[in-house]
Amino acid sequence: MAEPSVASRWRYLPNILTVVRLLLALPIAFTVAWGHFFSGLILAILAGISDALDGFLARRFHWQSRFGAVLDPLADKLLLIGCFVALSWVSAVPLELTLIVLARDILIVGGALLWRWRIGVLPIRPSLLSKLNTTTQILFVLVVLALLATQRHPSLIGFDWAVGALTVASGVDYILRWSWRVRRGLRIRGGNHGI
Repeated sequence: MAEPSVASRWRYLPNILTVVRLLLALPIAFTVAWGHFFSGLILAILAGISDALDGFLARRFHWQSRFGAVLDPLADKLLLIGCFVALSWVSAVPLELTLIVLARDILIVGGALLWRWRIGVLPIRPSLLSKLNTTTQILFVLVVLALLATQRHPSLIGFDWAVGALTVASGVDYILRWSWRVRRGLRIRGGNHGI
């Protein structure tokens, strides 16, 4: 029996890194909520490095998988939601901003479940605006944690508004794009079944 090649043995590394990032979500949130901001910052940076590394490996060596395509954004969402909730808990981030972030992600997950129920397999293709929103939220969390870790109270005037506006814009974009796709998918499905 032929031994698997080095490439085939390593092809699951991006998924392993994503699982590690997923498992870091709760420890980071609790660390921040307990006021250990420097430790939370280090863990968040490690999570960010794992995110960049798994994406690079998946693209560079064509190690993409359906599992990874679903799990990667889920890990990002859980990490960010955990961080926003914990930062609101310690009064470092406005509760309103956390609720906006949470509402957008609930909307996306609900939309994905609806698509799966009514249409079928969900195509995982985040828009440029969605990627920009996620990147901005990550930078925001890291900046806030860095300020807290150096014992400075975050002065977020402007940045928090920008994050909130981008989150809302991304949510509206999601609704418009996916509403159109749902209607199109239902028409195609209905045509295939002679409805």
